[in-house]
Amino acid sequence: MPTYLSPGVYVEEVSSGSRPIEGIGTSVAAFVGLASTGPVNEPTLVTNWSQYVAAFGEFTDGYYLAHAVYGFFNNGGTAAYVVRVGGTSADTDEAGQPQAVGAAAPKELTAGEPVALGTFKVAAIATGSANNGALTVEVQDVEGESAADRFKLVVKDGEKVVESFDVSSKKTARNYVVTQVKQRSKTITVEEAATAAQLTKPVAQSVTLVPPVAAPVPATPGTGTAVERLNSGQFIGDSADRTGFGGLEALDEVNMVAVPDLMAAYQQGLIDLEQVKAVQLGLISHCELMGDRMAIIDPPPSLNARDIRKWRQEVAGYDSRYAALYYPWIKVFDPASGQSRVIPPSGHMAGVWARNDSERGVHKAPANEIVRGAVDLELQITRGEQDLLNPVGVNCIRAFPGRGVRVWGARTLASDPAWRYLNVRRYFNYLEESILVGTQWVVFEPNDQALWARIRRNISAFLVNEWRSGALFGARPEDAFYVKCDAETNPVESVDLGRVVCEIGIAPVKPAEFVVFRLAQFSGGGGELEE
Repeated sequence: MPTYLSPGVYVEEVSSGSRPIEGIGTSVAAFVGLASTGPVNEPTLVTNWSQYVAAFGEFTDGYYLAHAVYGFFNNGGTAAYVVRVGGTSADTDEAGQPQAVGAAAPKELTAGEPVALGTFKVAAIATGSANNGALTVEVQDVEGESAADRFKLVVKDGEKVVESFDVSSKKTARNYVVTQVKQRSKTITVEEAATAAQLTKPVAQSVTLVPPVAAPVPATPGTGTAVERLNSGQFIGDSADRTGFGGLEALDEVNMVAVPDLMAAYQQGLIDLEQVKAVQLGLISHCELMGDRMAIIDPPPSLNARDIRKWRQEVAGYDSRYAALYYPWIKVFDPASGQSRVIPPSGHMAGVWARNDSERGVHKAPANEIVRGAVDLELQITRGEQDLLNPVGVNCIRAFPGRGVRVWGARTLASDPAWRYLNVRRYFNYLEESILVGTQWVVFEPNDQALWARIRRNISAFLVNEWRSGALFGARPEDAFYVKCDAETNPVESVDLGRVVCEIGIAPVKPAEFVVFRLAQFSGGGGELEE
């Protein structure tokens, strides 16, 4: 309250007490995949196709990332984060600049002859700059530690240390060396030379690794470019190191995530189906952990309806309200080859979600929508086949005569009927995030009846607008939602702990998935017509 010391007229600005809640965006996608150039493991925001080309290059044979991003923008997407994985320092020229757009991708390096190093076999997967490209691996003691308990494997290029791995004899060789070194090292690969319960310090103190000979990875039939050397761990990444889709944890605005080049790696033999499943499980876990985004899952290629049902139920077996699976792959025009090619559908589906959100709202199921850019499908799905796939959560993409290629399913991979529909899960994500952001002012306010009333008023005003837009089910606002924040939800014990508890219930609209018209014969004059 200001202090007035002299007579006069004073004007004051006061708060009305109303803090409107604004709906957050729901259409920001994230794509993790392979490209011929661009920053590695660095989420890069692109808002149109030209920005993507400038950062990551044009369409490239053997990769699906560019097609996914192009399909996203072509179908109505407006913003996406792109995370390139699998790249190396070889992607830059002598001046340290990215290679020109369309430059050939780095090839897989065939390892040189393995060299014994105590209980290990060590081989090079990269060349050095000294000694005709040879690398050396040294065993070093750790200061203050017993050599039997702990030592280091140090990789050197001449006199320069390029990698170092701390090895404890309390960890088995398979758990530490085979897993950690092989996943993280860009210069060597390590295997067990002998079976041992625990590591022992190698007798040899240093070995020289013969430079590997460059050789390309077998390319997918019909393409001529190899994919970079990678493994499933590079897609998953690490949230601490900001790599893979683990690096997306720092981006709150992301709403949907896809990994289209997971299938490129599978087709080229770099990973198997078990690793595909591991990456997709990691993607689903990431979305469940964040709680504000959905995973768009691609199926393996060239599966018929019986195969995809078996893969969905017996091989993958995913059960998550934060994931959706689309089938089959779609056929698009490929500017790189001048011909049509079959690609995973995830990028185009993300664009359909974004267009649906913009034109109708996130509460509307993103189905019965045209897939722009799709000229055909890998396989035509019949109604009978969809009868088998729809109940297990496989969203079919179908071609209808005179109506084009359309999305014909809107289900999650959840077994819980409450979270069966995709629009319900995404709408709850939207509400939760909007209310979370719009009520930050509550923190540290006096926890009393006045605060509870303000919370009820602000959230109710937001939900009334949602009801008016058709997002909630009910003839009246009272039928569509309730907001309870009073002495019952906030007893003295809860207030003493500094908590404010607000209970919100909503009735979301469900899609008209099965439209039934009942027709019957009747005698003339026996019916009733409304005026």
